[in-house]
Amino acid sequence: MKRIKFVGLDVHAETIAVAVAEQDGEARSVGVIPNRDECVRKLVKKLGPAEELHFCYEAGPTGYVLYWQLTALGAKCEVVAPTLVPVRVGDRVKTDRRDALQLARSYRAGELTAVGVPDAAHEALRDLVRAREAAKRDQLRARNRLTKFLLRQGKRPPAGVNPWTLNYMDWVRKEVHFELLAQQATLLDYLHEVEHMAARVTRLEQAIEEAVALAPQQMREVIAALQALRGIAKVSAVTIVAELGELSRFAQARQLMAYSGTVAREHSSGESRKRGGITKTGNVHLRRIVVEAAWAYRHAPAVTAGLRKRQERVSEEVKEIAWKAQHRLHGRYRKLTARGKNTGKVITAVGRELLGFIWAIGVKVEAEQRKALGQAA
Repeated sequence: MKRIKFVGLDVHAETIAVAVAEQDGEARSVGVIPNRDECVRKLVKKLGPAEELHFCYEAGPTGYVLYWQLTALGAKCEVVAPTLVPVRVGDRVKTDRRDALQLARSYRAGELTAVGVPDAAHEALRDLVRAREAAKRDQLRARNRLTKFLLRQGKRPPAGVNPWTLNYMDWVRKEVHFELLAQQATLLDYLHEVEHMAARVTRLEQAIEEAVALAPQQMREVIAALQALRGIAKVSAVTIVAELGELSRFAQARQLMAYSGTVAREHSSGESRKRGGITKTGNVHLRRIVVEAAWAYRHAPAVTAGLRKRQERVSEEVKEIAWKAQHRLHGRYRKLTARGKNTGKVITAVGRELLGFIWAIGVKVEAEQRKALGQAA
């Protein structure tokens, strides 16, 4: 009979604090080991056999390297959501040793919430998508620096020239000059940074195109199907798939909504029931994408030329779900705005419901792909 040992790991870049909770005994600290492959192997051998070890550690900047190593050694490992780890009220002492003990005890009690660990393809695509997202933020900062500098110097583009168009950039390069060397050097530096950021974004978007072309068939099909939804073009669809992995891992659409952090806070006690804003306890990258996409549903249902092109290679069932989404979400937007709700809150509510349609399309396509793969085998 197996006697399971629940092992809590407080993982840092250089060290790992280890604690063990026996199945029917007390939790004890094992000590601190270096965060190195050979030390982890020695730990598993010391605590083993591996099949009786259940490890857990909090998701964080060290990623999933430790997860892959422990599972390769034959042990079970789960990466848990750090924001959902139980915390004792009034506990004012926090150390690595105590954190590891708390993880071990909570894991044994079944009080921890595991996060989905992506496979290698999803993790690589997610890293690339997040690099592009970081580049877009840097591009915005670079543009803001240039425009604010020009504004301080009283330099305004000619009438009819919109910011960041080709004409605007030509105006900055050819028409904006300063007599003072310091100001001219500042202009050239800001301009160079704007051009550099634009090239960086273009390069990463091209890399995303190439990565999607080489991705597994199921991933490509889900990305193509999600683009049938209004407001979700290729980069948005890739971001959703990269952040979520398989959508069918969520048993219900409501679970996906909770994962995104777009569900309402609640504080209820006795007869009192209070709801607040969204929890924001979830994947911030996913939440940003769906809220941005939700703005498209302000407009009346329609299939534009761009949307029609994106829907060319998807099934009629997916098109039907996307068309139903347009009617449902536009109606939701109109209903909430007619009640005088804040526009930002309305868009967030629409984005939450959009996740339900994303889930429906993703689950359907993944089921079709699994069925096709089974028939081919």
